This record gives sequence, C-alpha cells and structure tokens, in this order.
Amino acid sequence: MKITSAEFIISNSEVSKCPNEPLPEYAFIGRSNVGKSSLINMLTNHKNLAKTSGKPGKTQLINHFKINLNWYLVDLPGYGYARVSKKTKEVFQKFITDYFETREQLVCAFVLIDIRLEAQKIDLEFINYLGETGIPFCIIFTKADKIGKVTAQKNVAAYNKKVLANGWEEMPQHFITSSSESTGKEELLAFIDEINQQFFKENSGF
Repeated sequence: MKITSAEFIISNSEVSKCPNEPLPEYAFIGRSNVGKSSLINMLTNHKNLAKTSGKPGKTQLINHFKINLNWYLVDLPGYGYARVSKKTKEVFQKFITDYFETREQLVCAFVLIDIRLEAQKIDLEFINYLGETGIPFCIIFTKADKIGKVTAQKNVAAYNKKVLANGWEEMPQHFITSSSESTGKEELLAFIDEINQQFFKENSGF
C-alpha cells in the first residue's frame, strides 16, 4: 500500500467525540519516548504529521489521522508515566481504556517496544490487558537502527521468551522497524492493507 494522503482530523480525550465514520482504525501506543511519533511520520511520509519531542509524554490526547481517505491511524498517549497497579486497567489513563473497550472501529492495536531494552513490566502488563480484553494487536519493535541485526534478533527472541513465560501460548505477530531507515515500512503497510481489504469486504453493506 502506498500512502497518498494523511490528514489530521481531531484530538480529544472522549471516545464519544472520535470520528463516527465506519472506517477501520489502527491504534499506536507504547511507553513514553519509544519513538511513536517518528514511526507515524515515517509510515505516512510526513515529517511533522505527529509531533516529535525528546521530552517523554508529549502526546496527551487521542489523535486521529485520516489516511488515504479510507482508514484512521490513531496516535495514543504513552503509558510510561501512569501508575502501575495490579489491576491492569489502572496502568494508564481511563480514557485510553474507554477507547480500547468501546471503540467499535478499532481493528488492530500496535504496541511499540524499544528493541534495545529488556522486557519492561509495564509493557508486559499492557500486552496482557489487550489479550484479556480480546483486542487484536501486534508488537512493533522500534529503533532497530540503534543496534546490529544480530543483536536485534537476539533481543526479539528474548522478548518472545518473556512474553511466552507470561502465560501466552504463542507470540503475537511482530514487526522490526527503524524510523530513520524506513525499516519495516513496507511490511507494516502491507499488513494494514490486507486487514483493510478484509474489513471493507465484510462491511460492504455500509
């Protein structure tokens, strides 16, 4: 899939105010400073579609971007500074849980993980939350250009092992990306395009 248009639509903290069109949505979320904005800009061929910042926690709202006039990319706040609780739903802001649990247009969530780091407790808790809630998701490993390919594969394998040890029968689908080198861009967009085609096929009555 080639992205020919990307337009910012709305920022808000209430799911009821999100766009009401019957279009598929893909939510991007991760710990603060994981490189989410840079990844979104790389995927959409825009330098400043999503605001980048060296200061963690820049995104504070639900941000909707309309892509190719037929699907939405949703930029969600990072959860790195939320209070970690045994109740996974309290790991991040209430309006984020509202979004995930009530947003009918959401077809897939992308959980961003810094490939350089060991598995973080808060990431594992969030992944478990998505699994328990029945929300389809994939993992996107970011910043692959910061380490070598061998180390990257080793780190992903270690992460997989940690996830499986956390009660999963199999590892969720994952992508390895680099915003500066456009690594993983074609694979990720092809994955989204495949889901979009299935979505419109199943919802052709709209």
